[in-house]
Amino acid sequence: MTMRGKLMVGNWKMHGSLAANAALLSEVLDGMDRVNCRAAVCVPAPYLAQVQGLLTGSRLLLGAQDVSAHAAGAYTGEVSAEMLHDFAVRYCLVGHSERRHVHGESDVLVAAKVQRALAVGITPIVCLGESLAEREAGLTEAVVKRQLAAVIHANGHCISEIVVAYEPVWAIGTGLTATPDQAQQVHAVLRAQLQAASAHAQRVPIVYGGSMNATNAADLLAQPDVDGGLIGGAALRASEFLTLLKTASC
Repeated sequence: MTMRGKLMVGNWKMHGSLAANAALLSEVLDGMDRVNCRAAVCVPAPYLAQVQGLLTGSRLLLGAQDVSAHAAGAYTGEVSAEMLHDFAVRYCLVGHSERRHVHGESDVLVAAKVQRALAVGITPIVCLGESLAEREAGLTEAVVKRQLAAVIHANGHCISEIVVAYEPVWAIGTGLTATPDQAQQVHAVLRAQLQAASAHAQRVPIVYGGSMNATNAADLLAQPDVDGGLIGGAALRASEFLTLLKTASC
């Protein structure tokens, strides 16, 4: 385990209901007695109030899935960082590949969202990653460095307050996973880039997202620069999510 410890974050994506959320979290919280890593769940915005109440007094932290780049105003459908702060949100995903590729979010917009989250004390989980075509073209390093550079440029003075999530787009929801060596190689590149930007970069967790599961988690988490996981589908199944949390606690 690194000096940063491990951070495991469940991303529910656009899943959930009041009943399903209560059942899932009840089972997860009941099984957390052997968990000593940091853990959070990033839930859809309509469920923030419910999940805030369910997690009160627990060690499982609340996260959001997105934040507006604007502080307030005529932006129908947007959710501001101040609003998230009202619900005691501790983490917020920013620049998830689905936001970048489905919703067309640019590196500049992602950097602005990071800035908004940091301004209210929410830790942004900055998602970076390459497509299969980019990997096959040998562009992995260039892509992730470009994405991170935009965030550093806009937030350089407090870049050590973020979390970075490397999520190869080709491994999200596909069942494909980067090998431990592939993940470590990219994480090392990102670590070096952070260190060049901040004397405190060593404390920035860099987590892996991309079909992490009970079978591959131990090998991925054993890598020196893999500080945890951003978990998709497995976070919706209590027993699997708990297995991953306990693996990260070893």
